[in-house]
Amino acid sequence: MARRVRPGRSGAALVIAMGTLAAACAAPGSNSPQPQATGTSAVSKAPACGSAPITMNGYFETGFPLPKALTTEFTKQHPNVTWNVREDQFAVITQNAPRVLADNPPDLMRLPQVSELVKDNLLKNLDGYATAFGWDKWPASQLEQLRLGPGGRPRGEGSLYALGLNMSMTGVFYNKKLAAQIGMTTPPATLAELDEVLAKAKNAGITPIVQFNGGATGGLAFPLQSLMAAYGPTGPINDWIFQKPGATIDTPSNQQAVQHLEKWIKAGYFQKDVNAVDYATMMSRFIDGQGLIMFNGDWESGNLDKQMPGNVGFTLMPPAQQGGKRAAMSAPLAFGIAANAKNADCAAFFLNWVATDKRAREIGVEIGGSRPMGPADAYMPEVAADKVTASTLEAGADIAKDNGAMDFIANATGAIYAKSWTPNLQKLVAGKQTAQGLLTAVQADYARQLEGN
Repeated sequence: MARRVRPGRSGAALVIAMGTLAAACAAPGSNSPQPQATGTSAVSKAPACGSAPITMNGYFETGFPLPKALTTEFTKQHPNVTWNVREDQFAVITQNAPRVLADNPPDLMRLPQVSELVKDNLLKNLDGYATAFGWDKWPASQLEQLRLGPGGRPRGEGSLYALGLNMSMTGVFYNKKLAAQIGMTTPPATLAELDEVLAKAKNAGITPIVQFNGGATGGLAFPLQSLMAAYGPTGPINDWIFQKPGATIDTPSNQQAVQHLEKWIKAGYFQKDVNAVDYATMMSRFIDGQGLIMFNGDWESGNLDKQMPGNVGFTLMPPAQQGGKRAAMSAPLAFGIAANAKNADCAAFFLNWVATDKRAREIGVEIGGSRPMGPADAYMPEVAADKVTASTLEAGADIAKDNGAMDFIANATGAIYAKSWTPNLQKLVAGKQTAQGLLTAVQADYARQLEGN
């Protein structure tokens, strides 16, 4: 049986955005006058891709099929537009972003944390496009994390410097067959119940958690932030990510979260080689049935529906106490336009098409596995109730209702993920960092990085 997922309000967001005040008054594109229209009429007067042949240059993330599926469909509908796409792992994009945007500016690019990119004037201010296409009439929470003030600070307000292909969200995927083997018939309702499930899996010879933590962008940040949300409020976490004055990640509730993660590590709930496992290996192992649960994002829902039909469940991280509110990392899959992009108008037209075209929104759900961005009353495709995609979409609506969305802790500064979170979490696994020392170290790195900007 299929059901239509309720549109609902989208929660806040997970990846990022940028800004310079002077650019806020710029025209939508380098060769286009500022449109003066609102609502649906704005779209008719907004920049487009025209009819002459255009080759769009894209810089996308390896292993995620949604962007290329959308560009393929876009070319079907707009045959004059072809795409030249370069792909790299997210860690590589994070390292290469400033140089690529400066030396070989793409028309459309998957964005890492980009406060510094805004500071260096490497991203196009999208305020003019927002007016032209009516993006500023969408629910404000969809765009909050994509706004930055002058010089890249603060985040959460100011000009718009990116747009999302969808609203991604993280949670807990679980293998239904393995869950049945240990008597898990419904998702855990509390953190204590989750602990019981993990212990049962370990005792049954099943790897409790399949996770990645290798390379420069480790995945133990996913369960850690989920534990932070279980133990404490999300507001202070977002304040820290948004670089609000006086914000700190080293709080008592966050210390409880790190201690809980350390308990899982010491109990052997992660695979022994977790520090050597990359994202692709984690996905392969989970799909092969080598572990009970995986902390990951709804961007994998469509893939898991294909690879493990009927055998994957999804739940939000349970709270520490029965009946507590649930929270999750929830953010746009952020893409931006280089400040000196050759085809900026067409790139903006594409971003608007992703959010408003019926087939594009269907692709966003079928392949992306998450809620497309766009107007509050935008079309939502039907999803079969037995698919994990249906569960992730419903969870996203619940997060929006409870105002439980957080940005990703790796997005606080441009270097905090690769230079602090990942190495400190790898040291925690190796027994070379303590739960008490981890957040102290990250906070110190954060302060130094802000001072350096």
